[in-house]
Amino acid sequence: MTLPATPLPRIALVLLALLGGLAALYAGGAFAQVEGDRGIAPLMASTDINVGGIEVNVTADTAEEARQTAWKEAQRKAWEKLGGPDISDGQLMGLVSAIVIQHEEAGPRRYVATLGVAFDRQKAAGYLGRSGETRRSAPMLLLPVTLSAGSELMYQQVNPWQRAWAEYQPGASRIDYVRPTGAGGESLLLTYGQTGRRSRNWWATILDQFGAADVLVPIAEIDYSFPGGPVTGRFTARHGPDNEYLGSFTLRAKSPRELPAMLERAVARFDEMFVEALAEGTIKPDPTLSRGSGMMDSQIARLIEQSRAILARAEAARNAATQTQEEEDVADANTAQAGAAAGGEGASVINLFINFPTPDAAAFDAGLAAVRGTPGVRGASVSSTAIGGTSVMSVSYAGTLDELVGAIASRGYNVQRAGTNLTISR
Repeated sequence: MTLPATPLPRIALVLLALLGGLAALYAGGAFAQVEGDRGIAPLMASTDINVGGIEVNVTADTAEEARQTAWKEAQRKAWEKLGGPDISDGQLMGLVSAIVIQHEEAGPRRYVATLGVAFDRQKAAGYLGRSGETRRSAPMLLLPVTLSAGSELMYQQVNPWQRAWAEYQPGASRIDYVRPTGAGGESLLLTYGQTGRRSRNWWATILDQFGAADVLVPIAEIDYSFPGGPVTGRFTARHGPDNEYLGSFTLRAKSPRELPAMLERAVARFDEMFVEALAEGTIKPDPTLSRGSGMMDSQIARLIEQSRAILARAEAARNAATQTQEEEDVADANTAQAGAAAGGEGASVINLFINFPTPDAAAFDAGLAAVRGTPGVRGASVSSTAIGGTSVMSVSYAGTLDELVGAIASRGYNVQRAGTNLTISR
């Protein structure tokens, strides 16, 4: 007789197929969280002295002549903006390392543009003096946040505020910006929610990953009046793991087309605010974040050393008291034995344990003092301490157990026997 085939193998195959499909969907979803166009590599920072926002409008016989004339004019305006001395065009051209085109419109005979001029710091320092030298801050992790239409955006996708900071050239700034690209897993790690965290361990882990000492958070709240209409930007500067407020300002663009220019101005304003805060001592590395350096704040180290010294003194005093009591007990026992050996009238010494309730420290002190003050007690040392329970003391008494019971009872205690040991209570 042939038995019908069991359906279990087929069910197992179906379950395996479903699990494989779910695993593929999960893997695809996890990959989708980090894929896409979301990373903007920042411009390489240099030590050049950068002057931006130079507007030129030149007309000449040809487009190339208009461009060259405009660039020379921009160099001269940038040099004057730095406060440099009068020098020839040839000398000035030798100081320029780059011309940055922020915006340009070229015609057959006209050139209109907004340019930036970068001067070589080493060459220009001879003319500008110490004004060309700056002492920079510790590395600061930059987290640009965009608030718009009820959403908070940082590196989750490419956005104008991230691009403005990526294209910023901070070579002349006193702030050492650490600008993440936002690509790959950085978009999952660096989110708006991170700015609200207070965990020092979490922040230290992130700062260690990017080689930074602290964090700066420039927030841009963008409000579009209507499609194609004016754009209002409210900007707020915050600093550190505690989200400390540094300042705020508001800018306005006539249309979305002028938004990049407005954000460039905002970046420059933020840099000025950060530099001012650095000069005032507001921006400085948080000592609670520097776990990887192996260094400890001097005040915290001093408190630890003081605590250790206090504990050491207390331990020494406790050991000294215990040793003194043991020496007294030995002396009393030796005296009693010597008297008995001499055939004198000295009483024999008995050793026993006394239990006494100690609901608090005052009861502990009172019980120990009462027994030690009982006539005939040669020594009483604590064998076990239990505040809130029953403590035990070891007692040496010159006399009989009945005499000790009577002596303790005369001091207002209830005494119960348990073999050769006693339990006393009020």
